[in-house]
Amino acid sequence: MDFELSDELKQMKEVIRDFVDNEVEPHAMEIEEHDRVPDELLEKSKRLGLFGLSIPEEYGGMGLSMLGKCALFEELGKTINGYTTIIGAHNGIGSVGIVTFANEAQKQRYLPKMATGEWLGAFALTEPQAGSNAAALRTTAVKKGDRYILNGQKIYITNAPYAQVFTVMAVTDPEKGAKGITSFIVERDFPGFSVGSIEKKMGLHGSHTAQLYFEDMEVPEENVLGVEGQGYVNALKILANGRAGLAARSLGSCQYLLDKSVAYAMEREQFGKAIFEQQIIQHYLADMAVEIETLRWMTYRVAWMSDQGDNVVKEAAMLKLYGSEVYNRVADKAVQIHGGVGYIADYPIERFYRDARITRIYEGTSEIQKNIIAAQLQREYLQKH
Repeated sequence: MDFELSDELKQMKEVIRDFVDNEVEPHAMEIEEHDRVPDELLEKSKRLGLFGLSIPEEYGGMGLSMLGKCALFEELGKTINGYTTIIGAHNGIGSVGIVTFANEAQKQRYLPKMATGEWLGAFALTEPQAGSNAAALRTTAVKKGDRYILNGQKIYITNAPYAQVFTVMAVTDPEKGAKGITSFIVERDFPGFSVGSIEKKMGLHGSHTAQLYFEDMEVPEENVLGVEGQGYVNALKILANGRAGLAARSLGSCQYLLDKSVAYAMEREQFGKAIFEQQIIQHYLADMAVEIETLRWMTYRVAWMSDQGDNVVKEAAMLKLYGSEVYNRVADKAVQIHGGVGYIADYPIERFYRDARITRIYEGTSEIQKNIIAAQLQREYLQKH
């Protein structure tokens, strides 16, 4: 396995690091307070090509490998998570389905505008009665002539308030269970489509989620994504593909917290010396560093395997599980090291602590990742015996 980045990717990492430090971080507290990413920052992000990381070059994107995307996501993770979630969701679950399963006509229509950020992408699977049990969808799609009529509701959809393109899962054959689910490409201006109000969240301020409503919404049959009845399989593949990128963003956030914690421990004095000299603080920092380095190796290993075309269902689930749990543990220790400062909203530590919590829930809970891992272990056993 070779995790070495090309000179071009190393240069791109430096560009993103500089952008994060000089363009994003100065707006972090403003974004947190007002729950909104400034338009000028999003425009700069578009010009930098950050909305085309997953999209092939022939459609105007960067066409980065998974290893390359993770390298850049790690840098993006070192700033306010709400901002990086807009970009991460678009490049991940918001566009990967179209890149992977769309026909050429669909790619030509959607990917060029998604690559520039003119059209943002979103992924619509979760419903009031279908979260972790993704096969229990109630949104229906009934074929009528050359169109499908969709009725139903989606919840907690990231990027929903401003996305133009949605990958939507709906039931086309209720008798077939998971095999009766189909994925569709839905445009914001389709008649019968509407977006609900923005949810107020514990964290990820600046990134907005909302409900979607389909009321006799008409979708042309040419907007079926992939093959009818393969929507559930498509959804699982889309989610699995995004796990390395999500872990890379968590990795960047963990590294940010460790760097801040080391600096604070070196500067903060108690009992006549820097708190870094206290053995318990050293142990906290050592634990953080070990877990971060382990997460780094896991992230880039899974990214490399993905680029080789390997089946990484188990490894990606392990990575999602470990990455989100490590982020939460690192954030907790960072708050403890900073003490009262870590609990004050004027400083970034408490923000990362709140933002970390969602990583154990969205794009597959920690419990679901354990189910996936266990199922893969069982499959491997049965194949050997």
